Amino acid sequence: MGAVDPHAFACAPQVDSVFAYSLIKEETAKPLPVCDATVRGEGILTKPAVTKESGLRHFIAAASYSWAGFLRALKEAAFRQELGFFVVSIAALALVGATAGEIVVAVLLFLGLFSMEAMNTAVEEVIDRISPEISIVGKHAKDLGSFAVTCMIAACCLYLGFVLSKHLFFGSG
Repeated sequence: MGAVDPHAFACAPQVDSVFAYSLIKEETAKPLPVCDATVRGEGILTKPAVTKESGLRHFIAAASYSWAGFLRALKEAAFRQELGFFVVSIAALALVGATAGEIVVAVLLFLGLFSMEAMNTAVEEVIDRISPEISIVGKHAKDLGSFAVTCMIAACCLYLGFVLSKHLFFGSG
């Protein structure tokens, strides 16, 4: 497959889904027309969608995007279930007398799980947006995201099983 000119999308939004589909099917990409705006450097890739903040404003903007992402993740049943698993797990660790270090490791593992779930949701949304029809490439992307989440759930469960059994059956030492 040849190199794709990203500026080709500037003036041909009506054919970008056809173009993307040809790339997914690994067909030879058909060149799209380049308009005068792109030639003059006014294409969509030369102007940012949002103005870039710096300093404290950048931090505040990033925090607001993160908060919006968290609120979006809360709409996912899987994320809510994982959040419930987190609360129950931390409570169980506290009840068996887990050390602060053990609880910190559990929190870090769950943060990894939450971020993996967010990335999986992002992949699913992008795939659904660019490829609403059934696509083997889209299926593979979604399956890989699901596998990544499953690996993090397994890591959380293995660690919790180890710490809980250590404190319940073998004492805290």
